[in-house]
Amino acid sequence: MPLRWWALATMFLVSVLLAFLVAVPASVAFAVTAGLALLVAAVFLGYGSAVIEVADGRLRAGSAHIEVDFLADPVALSPEDTRATLGVRADARAFLVVRPYLRRSVKVTLRDPADPTPYWLINTRRPDSLAAAIRAEIKQN
Repeated sequence: MPLRWWALATMFLVSVLLAFLVAVPASVAFAVTAGLALLVAAVFLGYGSAVIEVADGRLRAGSAHIEVDFLADPVALSPEDTRATLGVRADARAFLVVRPYLRRSVKVTLRDPADPTPYWLINTRRPDSLAAAIRAEIKQN
C-alpha cells in the first residue's frame, strides 16, 4: 500500500478521535477510534496482499489459478501499456489482478479454447521477474 494511503487514514482517524472527544467520554472515544484503526489496518493489509506465485506448473494470482499449459508467452508491460490495456484496449472478459498504486503489469494470453478469458492482466512491482518466472515454468512443463 502506498504511504500516502496510510497518511490519509491516520489523518482520518485523528479527526474521528477529535470529533468523539468533544461528544463522548474519552474512554469511549479512544475505544471507538482504536476499533476503527484496527478495521482500517485490516482492510489495507487485506487489499494489498494479493498473492502472485508461479510454482508446480501453476500460475496463482489473487484467488485464481491456472495450469501453465494453458498460457502463452507473458509480456511485461510498461506503465503506458498497462494504462491502455486497462482502458482503451481493455477486454471485458479479461481476468484482472490490479491494484491502483502499481503502474506496471504482466499480460498473459490464454491458449485454452474452452476458456472465454482472453488474457490475465496482473499488476506487480517486478513485471520482468514475473514474466521470466512464467516463461521458465512453461518451459519446464
